[in-house]
Amino acid sequence: MKRGCIDKGIYFRCNFFPKNKKGQVWVETVIYTLIALTMIGAVLAFILPKIEEIRDKSVIEQSINSVKDIDSVILSIVQGGPGNRKLVESNIKKGMMKIDGRLNQLSFEIETSYLYSEPGKIINLGNVKAVTTDIGGINKVTLTANYNYNIKYNDLDEEKILEQSSTPYTITIENKGEDADGNTIININVN
Repeated sequence: MKRGCIDKGIYFRCNFFPKNKKGQVWVETVIYTLIALTMIGAVLAFILPKIEEIRDKSVIEQSINSVKDIDSVILSIVQGGPGNRKLVESNIKKGMMKIDGRLNQLSFEIETSYLYSEPGKIINLGNVKAVTTDIGGINKVTLTANYNYNIKYNDLDEEKILEQSSTPYTITIENKGEDADGNTIININVN
């Protein structure tokens, strides 16, 4: 009888590759671990972008509410007359808010993979207009509120950009009366 062959009664079973049980267990463990890691990676590759889109959608909705809140405070300040002053807190988690004294507008911009609306189409949300622009696979969502008032930042016709922050911004909005052209002056300061 040859070496490595076993007599099974009627037939011989020959094993030319003797089993190394210890090595086989390690190989199986490594293969199963690699399969599990590959499956986890595939699931994460699909789920993480969706989680990011949901997060961005939430940030956009919060930003719309923030811009609308500031807009309603500006309207109440104008109705309250000269000297009227209010504080607003605004939290910017992602993107940037721009107070533009030259263009008399307030805007918020965020770059995201989330498609908020049809690209190029303007959506009216009261006094706030939203537009999505496609920039090579990334969407730029811009919220803009234009005013017929003379908007100033820190008593000057200049621009102030508020970027994302872990703490909310305290924004002071004040009615400073009318300018020489009869336009209401709204002064905005950020603390």
